[in-house]
Amino acid sequence: MITLVLGGARSGKSEAGERLAARHPAPVTYLATMVVGDDPDLGLRVAAHRARRPAEWQTVEVTTGLAETLCSLTGTVLVDSLGPWLAAHPDMALAAEALRTSLVERHGDTVVISEEVGLGVHPSSESGRHFRDALGLLNRAVASVSDEVVLVVAGRLLPLVPADDH
Repeated sequence: MITLVLGGARSGKSEAGERLAARHPAPVTYLATMVVGDDPDLGLRVAAHRARRPAEWQTVEVTTGLAETLCSLTGTVLVDSLGPWLAAHPDMALAAEALRTSLVERHGDTVVISEEVGLGVHPSSESGRHFRDALGLLNRAVASVSDEVVLVVAGRLLPLVPADDH
């Protein structure tokens, strides 16, 4: 089972993804894609995420090699999240097909969290537009192989129906 959880900033997408992952069989591995660095606010947010997760969940930090890491893990995997993973790649160029393949071929359930970037204002910078477009395409690629896609708005989950199901 592959579930894609989309949401904007502070929508509750990580908490929703954690609840969904907890419903799948153990063991659960949390793949963290963000490098905190020297940002104290970001450090506090990451600490809150860590405190919320069950102690028996294993955490693996990965900024590159996400597809390979996914294939190497069994059990349930929670990926949080695609935006920082994309941003860590030079020119935001990555192999979406390799990620799709690893999601489909891996043994175990996978919950993937990503930022929904298509509902905000038009980015004012070239790099902002490039990120929005690249992440939008990556989200579509992951959604195309997902069994379930949900959008989190104000902590509420909205199931998304594929466009061709209308």
